Amino acid sequence: MKAINVLLAIVVSLVLGILVLEGGLQLLGFGPPKTMNEFDSVLGWSKTPNSTFSNSTPEFDVTYEINGLGLRDDSMSNPSKPANTFRVVMLGDSFTLGLAVDRDDLFVDQLERWWLAENRRVDVINTGTEGYSTDQQVQWLLEHGDEFQPDLVLLFPYDNDLYWNGQTEYMGKQKPRFSPDGTLEARSLVDSSDKTWKSKFALTRPFLPKQDHSHHAFHPQGGEHMILKEHAAMLLDEPAFMTEALAHTSGALIALKQKCDELGARAVVIPIPSHGVVDRDYRDRFGERVLAVPADRWDPSKPVDTMLALAREAGLETLDPRTTFKATASAQALYNSVDWHLNPVGNATFARFLHDELDTLGAFPEGHIPAPGASIDLPEASRAAAGAPFWLKLYVGLWVALSILYLSTYKDEPKWQPPLKVGVMLSAVFAIVMGGKSLMGMLPPDAAKPVALLFVGSILAFILYKIGRRIGTIFELLKSFILRGHWYLMPLIVVLLTIGSLLVVAASSPLIAPFIYTLF
Repeated sequence: MKAINVLLAIVVSLVLGILVLEGGLQLLGFGPPKTMNEFDSVLGWSKTPNSTFSNSTPEFDVTYEINGLGLRDDSMSNPSKPANTFRVVMLGDSFTLGLAVDRDDLFVDQLERWWLAENRRVDVINTGTEGYSTDQQVQWLLEHGDEFQPDLVLLFPYDNDLYWNGQTEYMGKQKPRFSPDGTLEARSLVDSSDKTWKSKFALTRPFLPKQDHSHHAFHPQGGEHMILKEHAAMLLDEPAFMTEALAHTSGALIALKQKCDELGARAVVIPIPSHGVVDRDYRDRFGERVLAVPADRWDPSKPVDTMLALAREAGLETLDPRTTFKATASAQALYNSVDWHLNPVGNATFARFLHDELDTLGAFPEGHIPAPGASIDLPEASRAAAGAPFWLKLYVGLWVALSILYLSTYKDEPKWQPPLKVGVMLSAVFAIVMGGKSLMGMLPPDAAKPVALLFVGSILAFILYKIGRRIGTIFELLKSFILRGHWYLMPLIVVLLTIGSLLVVAASSPLIAPFIYTLF
């Protein structure tokens, strides 16, 4: 019986160690990638119906609620258009989805609220999906246009569409592609995601086959290093592979025109300019860090010019928001600092532009003209700053709670010291967490995880060094409990020894203490 208990103690200890290691890797972001999407045999991928997904970064904390039709939109029992309603379908990628903003701040929903406040009988459908290129946006309309019956179709392409429209896969995920004549290439899309048990855990992911994305990078003429091919649309000396990509882009736009003519819908193409178009400082940083080509060899506005020209060649109407964006950006930031998406102010600016320009274009028929004087308050810079961010609320809450706990425990210390000490320590912890995420976001994806592992490994090595001879004592305690067969106590013993050892190191090394407290 004792042998069985000893064996159980060993097994429990090993399982607990594996679970702790797995949990730590998951927290560091080495677990399976999280996504709101699922495989789609027609589009490559689409949003999972009736799902909720959260995305948190130092710049935003957003929850996406997907309705039963797979849209980030109001609940809908079916796609049929309500009677006497002017339906607007918006086709786009993560900008249209609203990857970095809540729906209240998203230009799609702001615009719909504005139109409804003007007593227009309008229904807006948001089809935006993360990672979609123009061909997938158009293919969505080909698949669902007949059932949604749009009267107006707005297409919001982005710079990188120009390259990805020429590809049959996006970072390992298969996608549709249009021929230059506007016909959809006949291919059966296959789900390439790994659904085996190995893909569910961080510890087993290193044993999965590695995907090679190197063919989506190249060394530009006059450049200092390799860059992603999706940035090639900004280069004045356009590489040869972009010729084919632009031909496929034209094909997608031709297909959009043909489908809208078939539906009796009006189509307008509105390219979304990149951050570098409206912010000179950002342009300089992007050119230096990402492209690494001479400043006179690239232009951030070139992709917008190219998309507008291709759309007009396909017989589509266009709108160009760059002048409006530049005028607003001189006083207010329109984009997030690290993330490349529009912030609430940028979305409000875009909503105003679309509202005014679509009226100038005469996009709405008689019977859907706004009521005189109707308007709606849209977010300004003050709204973007309104309300304390979550991290600040968390900081203040922890500071107050821990200061009170500190004061009640060490009553002999001067009253001013505990709040100061707690504040300094929390500042260090928050700086590590938030600064670390921001720094990782600035690094190329292939470099971010190795750097994170190296950093964490260095901290752990220092902790082991500081524990020193105590390691022998720790193993003696573990060995003693294992040999006694106290397997049911092993989880408690491992947790107590781990926390106790970390606290000992934190107390002996002020420099490493904030990193240890971050773990808690």
